[in-house]
Amino acid sequence: MTDPSRIRNFAIIAHIDHGKSTLADRLIQFCGAVEQREFRDQMLDSMDIERERGITIKAQTVRLDYRASDGRDYVLNLMDTPGHVDFAYEVSRSLAACEGSILVVDASQGVEAQTLANVYQAIDNGHEIVPVLNKIDLPAADAARVKQQIEDVIGIDASGAVEVSAKTGLNIGAVLEALVQRLPPPQGDAAAPLKALLVDSWYDPYLGVVVLVRVRDGRLAKGQKIRMMAAGATYEVDRVGVFTPKPKDVAALGPGEMGFITAGIKAVADVKVGDTITDERRPAAAPLPGFKPSLPVVFCGLFPTDTADFEKLRESLAKLRLNDASFVYEPESSAALGFGFRCGFLGLLHLEIIQERLEREFDLDLIATAPSVVYKVHLTNGEVVDVYNPVDMPDPVRVDHIEEPWIKATIFVPDEYLGSVLKLCEDRRGRQEQLTYAGTRAMLVYRLPLAEVVFDFYDRLKSVSRGYASFDYAVDSYEQGDVVKLAILVNAEPVDALSIMVHRAEAESRGRVLCVKLKELIPQQLFKIAIQAAIGGRIIARETVSALRKDVTAKCYGGDITRKRKLLEKQKEGKKRMRQFGKVDIPQSAFFAALKAREN
Repeated sequence: MTDPSRIRNFAIIAHIDHGKSTLADRLIQFCGAVEQREFRDQMLDSMDIERERGITIKAQTVRLDYRASDGRDYVLNLMDTPGHVDFAYEVSRSLAACEGSILVVDASQGVEAQTLANVYQAIDNGHEIVPVLNKIDLPAADAARVKQQIEDVIGIDASGAVEVSAKTGLNIGAVLEALVQRLPPPQGDAAAPLKALLVDSWYDPYLGVVVLVRVRDGRLAKGQKIRMMAAGATYEVDRVGVFTPKPKDVAALGPGEMGFITAGIKAVADVKVGDTITDERRPAAAPLPGFKPSLPVVFCGLFPTDTADFEKLRESLAKLRLNDASFVYEPESSAALGFGFRCGFLGLLHLEIIQERLEREFDLDLIATAPSVVYKVHLTNGEVVDVYNPVDMPDPVRVDHIEEPWIKATIFVPDEYLGSVLKLCEDRRGRQEQLTYAGTRAMLVYRLPLAEVVFDFYDRLKSVSRGYASFDYAVDSYEQGDVVKLAILVNAEPVDALSIMVHRAEAESRGRVLCVKLKELIPQQLFKIAIQAAIGGRIIARETVSALRKDVTAKCYGGDITRKRKLLEKQKEGKKRMRQFGKVDIPQSAFFAALKAREN
């Protein structure tokens, strides 16, 4: 076990693309944690998706040994965190396990929206913060301006900010010295009963559940009987180790140390992120405060394209939930898509990543329904119902009013794009709360309906600002809104998978777009198919798929016209009967394309 005074636990926080993962790479190289032949860029981004997209999705930890200028040896536990707003829960968990943070700011871009959000989270966790100005080698870098911006916008002293280039490795030693000198060592009592925070977990097919822990008090060793305090489950530890970044076994972990344990845990439900692990024979009196549970803001249904894969999907979701505690799921069924799960996510990118991970890591083929947010429906009898899925919407006669979630958004944008960003926010029913300037960049605070943001707001914002605007949001409150359920009827039958909740002003245009799209996608039948968009009993848009027509008069060679008429009348009757009883099977590809169309 290491002396706690020689340990430093820190997270790297920043806005997207300000160079967190590159800085982590340089720190690993500088400390000689991996041999040069084993080194690769984005060392801590272990998932293929992370490497392909160039973003960090999972917070990763690594233990580094560093000899400081005073000749002492230190153990540094580094946590590289994501920058995207959809993975803010990963950041909050990492911050709870550390005592300090490196705040990375791009020396050319300056302070951005996520910089602000993440640094405030770190301050709330009582962190000591070391500002680092990255990309100092760029021609556009302006260290003096960015230091002033950090002081003006964030309100922390930036006079001692370390100027580095993570790409070239310039000044990396100064970052390590600043960590050792400025960050506080962890506090903890080695003689007290064991208290360890369960920071993260993942499923290994050979070892069962692997648990990432941060020890607060006591000692965690191989062969020890432990108890998960929230789940009440007991296990015997069969392996204790640290990541260097390769897994390396150690005898025990003491106060302030971070590492992993395996204990033959097969029951996924026993492992809850934020739980406290204690000694079975000598338990702690009270658990650690843990983490605030994350609140999903976007919901959508996930269905296997092959209904036989339902059980496989259930198991896969349970295993993935271990590794990402910020999404929730529950079973649901749909008349069109069969059995699946209603899942809650922190945003659209989060939804996309989870769907992609399920398809890649568990070899599943999935269909996702249209994303929706949670509405609070106030009924005429005074009851309030939370509606996660438009299908669950009560009868309009019983509804008094509907409340929709609103967010508080912070947008940083260069002055020349301010007009187009203001117009975008106004078009999305936004209300401006604040407009201030930091140098040549405007800081906008807007209140916006969440439903208007989750679809394509981020993409539109990037395109109207040529990629210069940055955006962060937090769910603020619920407000009454003129929201209606838009139902899609095919041959007078409602198609639940295509129902959506929309603002009344947009209902007609959205309904028309969906009807036109479905008309292209539904194959022709022997009878006419009506595709309608409706609000309650009122049809607001309609398209018709024309019937395939068989030439029933082909066998009539000449003769009386009445014979032909008789055959045509008979055909007409048959088509009428068909339309009454005929079932329209909408191919799943049509569902998929229609759901995709809604995002455009």
